[in-house]
Amino acid sequence: MKNFRVQPCDRLQGTVRVPGDKSIGHRSLIFASLAEGRSHITGLSGGLDNLATAEAFGAMGVEIELGSNEAWVDGVGLRGLRLPERSIDCGNSGTTMRLLAGLLSAQRFGLRLSGDESLSRRPMGRVVTPLRARGAHIKGVSGAKEGEHYPPLSIAPLVEGESLIGLEYEMPIASAQVKSSLLLSGLYASGPTAIQEPVISRDHTERMMLALKVPLQTLGAMCVLDPAGWDGRWDPFSWAVPGDISSAAFLLAAVQLVPGSEILAQGVGVNPTRTGLLDLVRIMGARQGVIPKGDGAGDEPTADLEFTHQSIRGGQVGGELLVRMIDEVPALCALAAGCSERVEIHDAQELRVKESDRLSAMANVLSEFGIPCREKPDGLIIEGGRPLRAARVNSLGDHRVAMAATVLALRADDESVIEDVGCVDTSFPGFAEVLGSLGAQIEVEEAP
Repeated sequence: MKNFRVQPCDRLQGTVRVPGDKSIGHRSLIFASLAEGRSHITGLSGGLDNLATAEAFGAMGVEIELGSNEAWVDGVGLRGLRLPERSIDCGNSGTTMRLLAGLLSAQRFGLRLSGDESLSRRPMGRVVTPLRARGAHIKGVSGAKEGEHYPPLSIAPLVEGESLIGLEYEMPIASAQVKSSLLLSGLYASGPTAIQEPVISRDHTERMMLALKVPLQTLGAMCVLDPAGWDGRWDPFSWAVPGDISSAAFLLAAVQLVPGSEILAQGVGVNPTRTGLLDLVRIMGARQGVIPKGDGAGDEPTADLEFTHQSIRGGQVGGELLVRMIDEVPALCALAAGCSERVEIHDAQELRVKESDRLSAMANVLSEFGIPCREKPDGLIIEGGRPLRAARVNSLGDHRVAMAATVLALRADDESVIEDVGCVDTSFPGFAEVLGSLGAQIEVEEAP
C-alpha cells in the first residue's frame, strides 16, 4: 500500500499539464475500435481506467498499440468484434463496464463483464433495465440492495434473426454513462433511440457521434439516434484528448487553500457540460482566467486555465449546476474548507455509489482535518474558514477522496498522512509529482 506524507505548503506556483480526460479517452478508444481503419489518439491519461477499456477491445480482436499517453487503433468496424477468450475485466472503471454493456448487448456472442472489489459493489441496474427493455439479454448478480443488479454482468448473444429494438427512454437521473450506453447500443438497433434526461449530462458521446457523422440529433437534454438509411460506418481519425477538468479541479482547490498561489493548467477540456465547478467558484468570488485553445477530440473545446488565490465566499450548489460538476464534488469539499462562509451541497445522492460513498468519506475527511461538516442524505453542509489540523486519513480506495485529502493537507498545521493512495493512478498518474513541481512537499512511502 502507498501513502502520501504531506507537509504544510506556503505557496504553489507554476505551469502544468494535467492528464488527459479519461471520460473522453474511454470514448475515443471505443469509437476508434469501431472505425474502419487505423486511428491515432494522443493525450490519453495513462491511467488504469483507460487501460481497462483498451485491454477490453484488445481482447475482442482490435489491434491496439499503446505508447506514452497515445494509442494507434486498428478499428474493425461495427460488426468486427470477436468473442474474447475469457471474461472482460473492467478493473475499477464503471465507465468501461457501463459503456461496454450497451455496446456488447448488440453482439452475436456472449460474455461476462467483471471488475475489482470496489466496482463489484456499484449498482448497474440503471443500464441493465433500459437495455433489457430494448431486447438485450443482460443481467447482474444480487447484492446490497434488493432487486438491484451488481457486477459481474452476464450478456447472452443475440441469435440469428434477433436485434435490439428502438427505445424511447426518459431517464430518472441524468447520467452520461447510461445515456452513452444506450446510444452505443442504438448503433445496432432496428429503430430509433430517443433519450430524455431531466437535465443535460456531459455530452462527450454525442459530440463524437456528430463529428463522425453518425445520424444523431440533439436538442437540450434530449437526443435521438435514428440509424435508418445509415451505412453504419465511419472513417478513422486523429484526435487529441484534452486535459481532464476533474484533475484540474484539485489544482484549483489547492490554489484557493494556499495563499499566494498561482497555477496555469494548460490544454484543459472546457466542455460546458463539465465546467460547473468553474462557474460556481466564479460566483463565490474566485479569480480565474480562461484562454481558449481550440478544439480537441470530437470537437471538445479546450483552454488554458489560470488559477489565482483569492478569498472567496461560500455558496450553495445543486440541480443542473451539480450535474455539471458531479466528479468534482470532492475537490469542492476541499476548496470549501478555505471559504469564508458555509458551503452547501444538494442533489448529490449519486455520489453514495461511486468508488466509495463519497459524501460519507468526505464528511469524515473534513472532520479529521478540523472542518465542521454535516452529512445529509443528498449532500453536505461544510463550515469553512477554520484552521486545518494535521490528520491521518484513509482514501477508502477512492482516487478523488485521496486527492481531496492531499489538497487539504497542504494547509494543515503539521505533517499529514493520506493512506492507500495507489488508487490515484486511476485518473491522475503523477499527482504527487505535479504538486511537487509547484512547490508542495509530498513523500510517497510504501506502507506494509
